[in-house]
Amino acid sequence: MTVNVRFAPSPTGVLHIGSVRTALFNWLYARHNNGKFLLRIEDTDKLRSTDENTRLIFKILEWLQIDWDGDPVIQSSRIERHKEVALDLISKGKAYYCYCTPEELASKKEQCLKENRPYKYDGKCRNGNNNHDSNIKPVVRLKSELEGTTTVKDMVQGEVTVNNSQLDDLVLIRSDGTPTYMLSVVVDDHDMNITHVIRGDDHLTNTFRQIQIYKACGWDIPKFGHIPLIYGPDGAKLSKRHGAASAIDYMQLGYLPEAISNYLLRLGWSHGNDEIISREDAIKWFDFDNVGKSPSRFDMAKLQNLNAHYIKERTNESLLEYMLPFLKYELNNEVKNNILKGMDSLKERAKTIVELAESASIYIKAPEAYEDKCSKYATSMHLDLLNEIVEKIKNNEFSTNEEDLCNSVKEFAGSHNIKLIEIAQAIRGALCGKLASPSVFEIISIIGKEETIKRLESFINHYGQ
Repeated sequence: MTVNVRFAPSPTGVLHIGSVRTALFNWLYARHNNGKFLLRIEDTDKLRSTDENTRLIFKILEWLQIDWDGDPVIQSSRIERHKEVALDLISKGKAYYCYCTPEELASKKEQCLKENRPYKYDGKCRNGNNNHDSNIKPVVRLKSELEGTTTVKDMVQGEVTVNNSQLDDLVLIRSDGTPTYMLSVVVDDHDMNITHVIRGDDHLTNTFRQIQIYKACGWDIPKFGHIPLIYGPDGAKLSKRHGAASAIDYMQLGYLPEAISNYLLRLGWSHGNDEIISREDAIKWFDFDNVGKSPSRFDMAKLQNLNAHYIKERTNESLLEYMLPFLKYELNNEVKNNILKGMDSLKERAKTIVELAESASIYIKAPEAYEDKCSKYATSMHLDLLNEIVEKIKNNEFSTNEEDLCNSVKEFAGSHNIKLIEIAQAIRGALCGKLASPSVFEIISIIGKEETIKRLESFINHYGQ
């Protein structure tokens, strides 16, 4: 049997990072089994679905290199097919028209609430209702099984059973003629030959009802796997109040796609003690035996550390390309070359591409301001020493070659009976506007003599006023 799975996001909002993990698990399962990964856009809620959200779904999947097979299925284009199935069920006595008014149903729900019992449609129209108002537009309900049980042999949750007496006659077609989510999903999954439905465990209760539709239609029932949700550090479902919850946020915060994929893979799935897992190994190893049943907690610190690892693994050229959208300036080739020269040191310190872009500013422009800590190294003594260094660079007494300059400044510091760190921090503040950076001697060797002199003199003038 060919494994066919699907990812079916709704474009009613931005794609949640938990949905991205669902897409990843589906994709890995398909690729592991040489199957197909299909994409369906569930856009039947026309009031809230937007083209922009659909575009972002495509963008995020492409960014993560989660490729799909064939063209995406647009659910709204299949409404007539959904209606056709519902009408066929009516003709076979497996579904019926329900003329109960919203007011009637609301009254029954209120009565159940008063009696402290769960609401379930009482089946008033199940065997025909000839005493209805002809002006009422009916809904179509499924004739669910009243006796026995429904069991899901879930790939993650194990065997789960409910009594059919708990399931009511769910609505298939609303009174305005539009199909419900329950019907549309089942019809689309059947027509797309989906063999395995892998989704969040918040859909588990829907599964029992959807199985009733499969049975009524006489269709094969796919296998199900319900993945636990992702929680925030406080144990609540991950949301905006925990910080970044949408997938697009992580792109904008400067995380690499391979870091996101690796982190989401390990969030609820394991392979021994392996933490760093390549895409190739993920495809080779992925199965549902090692998917946990308990919710996972999103740990931003772990993601940052993983991202830092992948930043170090990336080529300098690819990092520069990733950085460009995060930079406020157009870069000429000379500046790009300077950044590439300093990239090995820059990427050792960065946890995100945003941090990398910020630290690379030392090769783009002189500091526009100095952090408060710089004043510690801007006393009259420090400024006098910097003036001497400026003159030595101007007179070519100090080379701007990294190794030679380091040795020269060491000797200079020794001759003035101060520690190298004292003068190095003063130089760093002048060059960068802050006291944390790669080696000041490396920076000077990259930006060159004229730019170094310019920045040192600006620092001297700023604090010497």
